[in-house]
Amino acid sequence: MSEKKAIKVTVIGGGSSYTPELVEGLIKGYQDMPISELWLVDIEEGKHKLEIVGNLAKRMVRKSGLPMEVHLTLDRRTAIKGADFVTTQMRVGLLEARKLDEHIPISHGVIGQETTGPGGMFKALRTIPVILDICRDIEELAPDAWMLNFTNPAGMITEAVTKYSRVKTVGLCNSPVNFKKFLAEAYGVDEKQVLPEFVGINHLHWVTSALVDGQEKLPELLGGKAEYSAKNVPTLGWEPGFLESLGAVPTYYLRYFYMMTEMFEEMKKSLEEDGTRADIVSRVEKELFELYKDETLEDKPKQLEQRGGAYYSEAAVNLMQSLYLGRNDIQTLNVPNGGVFDFLPADASIEVNCVVTALGPIPLVPQHIPAHIIGLLQAVKTYESTAIDAAVSGDRGLALQALAHHPLIPSVSTAKVILDEMLEAHKKYLPNFFS
Repeated sequence: MSEKKAIKVTVIGGGSSYTPELVEGLIKGYQDMPISELWLVDIEEGKHKLEIVGNLAKRMVRKSGLPMEVHLTLDRRTAIKGADFVTTQMRVGLLEARKLDEHIPISHGVIGQETTGPGGMFKALRTIPVILDICRDIEELAPDAWMLNFTNPAGMITEAVTKYSRVKTVGLCNSPVNFKKFLAEAYGVDEKQVLPEFVGINHLHWVTSALVDGQEKLPELLGGKAEYSAKNVPTLGWEPGFLESLGAVPTYYLRYFYMMTEMFEEMKKSLEEDGTRADIVSRVEKELFELYKDETLEDKPKQLEQRGGAYYSEAAVNLMQSLYLGRNDIQTLNVPNGGVFDFLPADASIEVNCVVTALGPIPLVPQHIPAHIIGLLQAVKTYESTAIDAAVSGDRGLALQALAHHPLIPSVSTAKVILDEMLEAHKKYLPNFFS
């Protein structure tokens, strides 16, 4: 683009502990993307956190000396009006809901995790109606805006928006960014010298190629050169020889599928001893917000990396800049399938490398899709698409079908017990199911 127009960015869930990282990224990228207004918006229950985080954001911008106005508000419509980008990083029900998402399934012998299995489904059921309500505001007040969704389960939220609204949206996740950093570090090169290929859907992808300076390094990685994991997923080693036979590096979230028994036992032990990830995040957040309150703090604190969303701002800001400038660079995003995977519906959200143009991302067809990952992708996508329709309709039968078809659920009877208990536990946030 020849002319750089000052732009407005609106952050839904502005009181999130992640916000300082996003603000840091927007400040660093200001010369390429001059933001005139940054609006942080939250709900009444998040007002206290919004004020703490928002004041830190103002101090960060003031220190930078940039002419960027930071606004804090509970008025979503005012925040959205005329926005160029709307980012979503919300948690309907706050961390208390996440605890229920993790604790209840474990009590029934099933993996309890916030983005997959019963926990992931209930996060989607609570979130999708709220996101679609936000989309109606965007359609009315900022029809040309891009909605960049970081709210989990990111793939399901993105698919719901593309199916049930007219909003231009892209889903993004920090997991592919983390893998690129891992690959660059493993070979001691700059990130610009690596190009991994991702095949799958959000939190269920495989790396089927890993180019370093144009050389294929996938066989070395499968042979054990380095192990890829994350702070928020327990580190349990893969079965020797399994990765080589798989022919792809699985995302760490695939441990829940390939190592279900071991991961469940690890979760059960954690719940008994120290709490699940939700309990740990609650403690980390308390520490972070105490730091954020310090009026002398003018930078993102290092402790934010413990939160599990490291490099979120890098993913979000890179995407914004590429859409704004039309960079035509390659990023790994959640976008509609179209015809990229002929074994999934055209309107399914997939996670693949895309060329990011000024008109939006163009997904790239992967060079290679291992045959033995197709079945798992189809099974999980069947669950996801059914759960999305259940979230919109409030149909308990669809919700049961979705859960019963999830590979982590051992039987229909278990699905029914968990569904009924979790519907009641989250009743306040599921009006569709109780009307």
